[in-house]
Order: sequence, then C-alpha cells, then structure tokens
Amino acid sequence: MGILNPLLTLSLVFGASVFCQYDVDEFEDELDNEYPSVFHLIPSVEYDVPYPAIPAECAKECFCPPAFPRSMYCDHRKLRTIPSIPSHVQQLYLQYNEIEAVLLKSFVNATALREINLGHNKIKSDMIESGIFAKLSNLVQLHLEHNLLEEIPFPLPRGLERLILGFNKISRISAQALEGLENVTMLDLCNNNLIDSEIKGKHFSSMRNLMQINLCSNRLQSMPPELPFSLMYLALENNSISFIPNNYFQELPKIIALRLSNNNLHEVPYNAFNLSNLVELNLGHNKLQKVFYIPRSLQHIYLEDNDIEVINITLMCPSIDPLNFKHLTYIRVDQNKLTAPISTYAFFCFPHIRSIYYGEQKISSNQRTQLRTPVFRRYLTPEEYDEAEENHEAEENYEDQDQDHRGRDEDYFDTYLY
Repeated sequence: MGILNPLLTLSLVFGASVFCQYDVDEFEDELDNEYPSVFHLIPSVEYDVPYPAIPAECAKECFCPPAFPRSMYCDHRKLRTIPSIPSHVQQLYLQYNEIEAVLLKSFVNATALREINLGHNKIKSDMIESGIFAKLSNLVQLHLEHNLLEEIPFPLPRGLERLILGFNKISRISAQALEGLENVTMLDLCNNNLIDSEIKGKHFSSMRNLMQINLCSNRLQSMPPELPFSLMYLALENNSISFIPNNYFQELPKIIALRLSNNNLHEVPYNAFNLSNLVELNLGHNKLQKVFYIPRSLQHIYLEDNDIEVINITLMCPSIDPLNFKHLTYIRVDQNKLTAPISTYAFFCFPHIRSIYYGEQKISSNQRTQLRTPVFRRYLTPEEYDEAEENHEAEENYEDQDQDHRGRDEDYFDTYLY
C-alpha cells in the first residue's frame, strides 16, 4: 500500500493536467472563432520578425498588392488622367488606358519611381509637361509604346536604361533628344515614321552603353550611321534599305544578332558579315542573288524569299580549318530559285549543320516547286532530333504567320529578352 498510494496520486495529477490541457485548448478555439481579428494580431514572441514599414497608401483608382507593396497597378481601367502617385511606389503600370496627358501634378511625390509603363494610351508629345521625366532621378525604364508621340520626349533622366517608343508617329529626333543618355542599354523606335535625314547627324554613338537598338518598320533607305561601338543587337527589318556600305560593321564588332529582312537588298559586300560574335543573321524577303562569306561564329542564317539560284559553298566557306570548324547549324532558303540541294561539301565546311529548310522554290512569279528533299537533317541523337523538330515547326509557323505579324511587337527583338 505504501507504494500504491504515491502511484495513485501521480496518476490523478497526470490525468488532471491532461484534462485541463484539453479544456484550455477548446476554450482558446472558442475565443479564436469569436474574436479572430484580435487574437490573430497578437504577435508571438517566438515568431515575431520585424518587417520594414512600407506605407499602404494607394491611389483609389489602382491596385497595390500586399505581396508587391512598391508596385501600383492602374492598367486596363479606362483612366483619362494619371492619379497622384504615392512616394513609396517604384513600379507604376498605366498601360491600356485612355490617358492623353502626362502632367507634373501627378508625380509631385513620386521620388522613388524606377519603372513607368504608359504604353497603349493616347499621349501626344506636346501633352507631356516639359521636364517631367527628368525630375525622376531614379527612373531606369520608361514604356511609351503604342501612343501618338511625334518625337522622342526630352529631357530624360541620366540614369535611364531602357526606353521603349515603338508604335508611335515619331518622325523627328531633336538634337537634344539623345543628350545625356549614356546609360541607356536598349532603345526601341520600331514602327514609327523615321527617315534617313532624321537619323543622320544624331549622335547614337554618344550612347556608350547601348546594346540594342530597334529601328524596324520605319522609312529608312540606308543603314543608320554613327551607331555605338557597344551595340550587340540591331533590328532594321521592314524598311527600304537597298545597300550596305563596305566595312560598315567594322565599327560594330560586338554585333550578335542582325535583322535586315523585308528590305530592298540586291547584294551585300562579300565580307560584310565577317564578325567574330555574330550568331544570328536574318536577310529573308530581300532580292539577293548570291551568297557571301559566313563567319565562324554564325549559327543561324535566314535567306528565305530571295532570288538565289545557286548556293556556292566555296564562297560561303573558302577554306576548311580542322581546328576551327564553323558553327553554322541552321539554314533557311525556301522561296528562292534553287533547282538542286546544297552541295555535300557544305557538311565538311559546316559540320554542325542540323537542318536545311528548302521548303518551296520559285520557278516563276506565279509558280512554285519543291525540291526532292524539302527539309534536310543530318543524323541526330534522339535529344538533338527532338530539338530540331521543334525548331522546324517553329519555322513553319513563322512562315504561316509572317504577313500577320508585320507591324506587331513580335516583328522585332523582344524588348525584355536582351
């Protein structure tokens, strides 16, 4: 009995404590259900982590998501004016509205802005209050595509890095427009009304960090002069350019991708593209009759819809260096005037070729024929074959949609890609 009494006492105490535990838990559950807003806001000492205080202020016309407290979304809301922007906002999205003017009163407190998207509105150049963007010293990205601008807005902040002005009515570039834009890496002027005289004498070369310039779908008849040494991506498709000056690209040795499709080129200098970094070259939809030298770095070449009758591999590759094989992997030559496939010598000179797309060839302006081998593919591993198949399907889709895509964003380098 002396041993049993202590054991009995311990069991009673343990049972009472368990009973009390469940009783308290149920009581707390009832409190939580009755007063959730109070009890859930009581900080836990163990898990309380200090967060930076970010103002919850947001324009009533817009949405400021709690997960992105420094962003303000005002897009697709049929706004006619820009609301007052709180001082903490860094990303401002105003695209797809009916805004006609950009006034200083909306930006008085907007000292932290880094990105503004005013695309797809009705803004004219004379409705942008003078100096408004220059006052935004932290601004690095400005979207004004799909508006009614007649010229490049200026002045702009010196820290700006990306300027998107496609699909406007820009026909002139003032002498001051490019001043101080040494930090701009991407300038998009596609689908405007620029002519040669507005490009000449404008010092793009002063934009020392410019990596990409899009001038597609304008009214240019010659290659733009004075481009900066830093340039890597040049989009000139859908113009009326008829020739490339000798040694034009000697001042642009960093070019990686060049798009000159849908122009008026009848021929190009033999060594025009002898560039050590060139990877993609698009000369489709021109009037070329013969090929030219292919640099070692080039991987993809597009020559569709030209007037080429014979592809002379010796011109493209005058010698073979076993230690420095060329990297060409894809050739597109449909809609030319070829009567026979490319010589097998090509596979000694370009051992990495995976696919040659012949498609249909032109017998005359109204007749089309197809070579016995519309698509050539070398023997590939299963993984390489799948990749080549995807590329081929993409090319066929591109051909089907080519006319529909003209004048759309897809026609030039994706402004977020590079």
